[in-house]
Amino acid sequence: MQLVVLGASLAMSAQAQERTAADSPVPQGCDVIANGTGVAADEVRAMPFPPTQLEVRTPVAPTLFPSAGRDYLLYEIYLTNFSDGAMAVRGVEILNADDDRMRVVSVIKEAQVKERMRMVGGGAQRDAARLDAGQGAIISLCFAFDKTTAPAKLRHRVVLDGAFADGPVVATRSTTMHVLGRPLAGSDWTADNGPSLHSHHRKGVFVAGGLAQNARRYAIDWKIYRRGEIYSGDARDVRAYYSYGRDVVAVADGLVAGARNDMPDNIPRTNDGFTPAVALTMDNLAGNFITIDLGNGQYAQYMHLQPGSVRVKAGDKVRKGQLVASVGNSGDARVPHLHFQVTTGTDILDGEGVPYLIDRFRMRVDEGKWEARTREYPLDGAVIDFGAE
Repeated sequence: MQLVVLGASLAMSAQAQERTAADSPVPQGCDVIANGTGVAADEVRAMPFPPTQLEVRTPVAPTLFPSAGRDYLLYEIYLTNFSDGAMAVRGVEILNADDDRMRVVSVIKEAQVKERMRMVGGGAQRDAARLDAGQGAIISLCFAFDKTTAPAKLRHRVVLDGAFADGPVVATRSTTMHVLGRPLAGSDWTADNGPSLHSHHRKGVFVAGGLAQNARRYAIDWKIYRRGEIYSGDARDVRAYYSYGRDVVAVADGLVAGARNDMPDNIPRTNDGFTPAVALTMDNLAGNFITIDLGNGQYAQYMHLQPGSVRVKAGDKVRKGQLVASVGNSGDARVPHLHFQVTTGTDILDGEGVPYLIDRFRMRVDEGKWEARTREYPLDGAVIDFGAE
């Protein structure tokens, strides 16, 4: 009897050590929030007069989305110094605007501000936490709400030397999120360059259509790795890459808003450098592509597809799960992969990236162990099984 109890205890101990999706690390530059309602501030600050001449703006209000057991908010605040003197940013407080007391949900300290702040204009970036007169900056924010509820509204308070500036109230459920099918068939797909501070997508603010926008905010570069490598054999041969030629499928029923099929594949980048097969322009950065109108002013965009593989054209209707193309290396692609994003525009960079959910997939949580997930957005580095081809 004692042996049975001991065996059960050992089994329970082993089970307790097994990883689950909830054990996945949050993306770099993302803060875990344990209390979504916030805590009382250490001090109550009186509104200065005249108001501090620092504009605090959120160009795209975020929408809460689920992933691996947490709920996330991912967005940016833009700062512009409209005063005649320099301002040193000492921190950012995120306040619960649902609460009359403006309780503090999170605090971004000065060292974190320096990490997450990108200067705009005003010459060289001497000090990432200093804004000279007329200078602007973008601070990338990400919050992971752990077993709690995010406020419906937030306010951002930028703390300066002896002063502060409040931004307007920002909603946190601003966008309709489409629940999509899989963009690819097969298993072992890694979500590369998902939203994190080291991703060029996350920092991808670009002036297109006359506006500074980030169409790539939630973009993922889907690749297949085996033993830590994305290819086997000749690195200059696209067919040596595990993702090349794999099936790309429609994520939803919809109308094809645009497509291209005639761009050649590039020779993949090596230590010797990279030269695209065709000189890059704004018209061909996506290479061979497909854009599907999802409705509600949102579009699913597939990029860098294999030449000759695109099976649809503008005006065609597609069905969810339909084979539409193959993974390639065309356009602004250094190695074969599928760049997938959902945006508010039909062009590659002219629109704002918005979150979306994938209806079902399996996520690798440990060696040889997969966990079923439903209606989630896969985070950076997640390894996904989309199902049989």
